[in-house]
Amino acid sequence: MAYFKHTQFSLEYPQEIETEIYRIQCIIEEHAALSGRYPSRWLAIKLLEKDEDIRVRLRSLEGGGRVLDQAEQCLSHLESILDDDVDTLIASHRYGWINRVVHSVVKYPERSRLAFSDRVDTILTHKIFGIPVFLVAMWIVFKLTADVSAPYLEWLDAMITGPITRWIVGIITYLGLGDTWVVSMFSDGIIAGVGGVIVFVPVLTFLYLALAILEDTGYMARAAFVMDRVMNLIGLHGKSFLPMMLGFGCNVPAIYATRTLENQRDRILTGLLVPFMSCGARLPVYILFATIFFPDHSGLIIFSLYLIGVVTAILVGMLLQRTIFHGREKTPLLIELPEFRWPSWRNVWTYVQMRLRVFIKNAATVIMVSSLVIWVLMAIPVGDTGSFADVDVTESAFARISGAISPAFTPLGFGNWETSGALVTGFVAKEVVISTLAQTYGLAASDVTQEQNTFGHDLVYIGSSFIQATIDTLKSLPRIIGINTFAQDSDIGPTDLMTAIRIKFDLVSDGHGQLASLAFMVFVLMYTPCIAVIAAERHELGTRWMWMSIIGQTLLAWGFAFVLFQTGKFLGLG
Repeated sequence: MAYFKHTQFSLEYPQEIETEIYRIQCIIEEHAALSGRYPSRWLAIKLLEKDEDIRVRLRSLEGGGRVLDQAEQCLSHLESILDDDVDTLIASHRYGWINRVVHSVVKYPERSRLAFSDRVDTILTHKIFGIPVFLVAMWIVFKLTADVSAPYLEWLDAMITGPITRWIVGIITYLGLGDTWVVSMFSDGIIAGVGGVIVFVPVLTFLYLALAILEDTGYMARAAFVMDRVMNLIGLHGKSFLPMMLGFGCNVPAIYATRTLENQRDRILTGLLVPFMSCGARLPVYILFATIFFPDHSGLIIFSLYLIGVVTAILVGMLLQRTIFHGREKTPLLIELPEFRWPSWRNVWTYVQMRLRVFIKNAATVIMVSSLVIWVLMAIPVGDTGSFADVDVTESAFARISGAISPAFTPLGFGNWETSGALVTGFVAKEVVISTLAQTYGLAASDVTQEQNTFGHDLVYIGSSFIQATIDTLKSLPRIIGINTFAQDSDIGPTDLMTAIRIKFDLVSDGHGQLASLAFMVFVLMYTPCIAVIAAERHELGTRWMWMSIIGQTLLAWGFAFVLFQTGKFLGLG
């Protein structure tokens, strides 16, 4: 039997770093409270790596303050002579040693020294081809959300305005409340508001599904690597792009994801740029208006809006980096690319389920409450214009309040009270924009309730139409590469809401409805996302930066929309 004597391994760092490690060790070993708790060399290295958890622990121990002071002196000395971050140099030396060991002991098959993931990375992370590949991936995502999800969206819309509305109104009538304001509250308030948002669940399902697949395959980390050079233009690195990518799903977790960044400057700057990423709540607004005014190019319009958000974030970041954040320390990118792999469908479904649960929860709480508040304001007459719940909507309290601020939007092409009110309620949540429009345009569900259908007939209709929607969705997949498999006359006609919005925008903008709709979508893209994002900004960035974000984004949104509409109008477009 052979016996082996254990010897403690110690990785040797460059001489300059070793000298400072020894100095810190000497002071650590003078204090038993420290040397008895932590290995002195390990503790010295952790301090040079700026480990915040260790620093906090040392402050409560005897001698900890003296050791921390010595560590700061050593760090300053090393950074002055090495002209780089000490923690980066230590990590680089450590990974370099690991790499040498791996290459000395691992034998690769002669037929291929590049693993599958490495071969894929030669394209995905290429300095020239990487960005076009990223843009193609984003294009596929938005074609999925705009085109492929459309049959399910139309199916769900038909279910809400048809059978579901009939069932709810039937129950109310059965309870003896059919001739009261309760019917109006449900049909014009809850169903018109919440239902107008719920119909976009299929759209968000496809969006979250695509983002989850990109995340689980490992592509998101590669996107951060590819975007590193672009992010350097604004004084950030590719790691900051990950919270921004997360912002395409929801800006709130994206703001909190800035905690993964090492220093405060990066966290604040990234947090200020995240709201320019179009979250899933904005997507239904884009789809609605792009479908109304650009039915043949809706996917391109939506994709362009997402790109405008990214480009705007880069330009704003460059401005901030050269003004407010000028001269502040930049941090290099240090990221480990995970193995490129096939996605785990369990992980993908969990991701999609979590996101949808949050969206539906908002629909059941925030949006429903907002819809009821709007309905009440629309049911309150101003002056002698009618009784409660039987008032002309144009003479309601909500119309008067919204009309007071509508002149501010007149130069942008959409200075009517319906749109102004939708933008104000959009501060609560962007999903409320559509529900407000559905309510302000007076689109009640009473028309469909007059149809006489049995419960069994409705169930058969729901099942058969769902199967047809599934077939149409499969037929929509070739649209991603520009192939339309639908007959020309099979396109679904505009809804009452779409018709009302088109007529009003054309009227208010003097025939420039397309331009006004573009200006409106750009405004929705750039102004403050919602109250939840404001709360996250206050918590993570502080009150001063929160107000800077709110005011700055609102002014920027107005300016962009103004230039877009007035320039297009001057050129005779739209």
